[in-house]
Amino acid sequence: MSLYAIADLHLANAVSDKSMDVFGKQWTDHQKKIEENWREMVTDQDVVLIPGDISWAMKLEDAIADLNWIHSLPGKKLLIRGNHDFWWGSIGKVRRALPESILAIQNDCYDCGDYVVTGTRGWITADNTGFTKEDEKIYSRELIRMRLGLDEAKKKNKSIILMMHFPPYSEKGFENGFIELIENYGVKRVCYGHLHGKSVYKGFNGMRNGVEYTLVSSDAIQFKPIFIQ
Repeated sequence: MSLYAIADLHLANAVSDKSMDVFGKQWTDHQKKIEENWREMVTDQDVVLIPGDISWAMKLEDAIADLNWIHSLPGKKLLIRGNHDFWWGSIGKVRRALPESILAIQNDCYDCGDYVVTGTRGWITADNTGFTKEDEKIYSRELIRMRLGLDEAKKKNKSIILMMHFPPYSEKGFENGFIELIENYGVKRVCYGHLHGKSVYKGFNGMRNGVEYTLVSSDAIQFKPIFIQ
């Protein structure tokens, strides 16, 4: 079994007015590119991490077409919510709607043999310009969710892989509650997305304090699931 990751699928099988072309011509026919690359690399024995921004749908029933498309691809798929996943409501309803090859991670984890995977959406951090009281509420809630997931993962006594949608750092540095939890819980690898276009070049890939960070937004990895482990 191998682990792969790819974030920001931005599928729109049931939505007609959404296009990612504003982020560059590389997004033209991006769903086709993802499928071709996915089928070439991933087998049914593998696990694919999808750290958010899965579907442009606004309602769960409209996201089903996108979820079924993901289900049609090889492997087990682990999802977390992104900032554009407005269709993602209560976790119970989401899980009941998911096809059998897809699992939603929220406040829990998934055992992948030698590794355990957990994750949460994340949010912008307090050192960002324009950080509001509403941002503070979401940021604090995401810290709670991250801790709950990491608590469950820690019980497995295995190496932890963390999915986040937002980068866990900001342009001003790595000093925030997300990084503190990541390092305190001994996370081995963080896969995150959210960054597109020119912002991809600001993404951090590499080791810091014993943690490996990998940007896996679709355009950052040429719409090709990246091998994680």
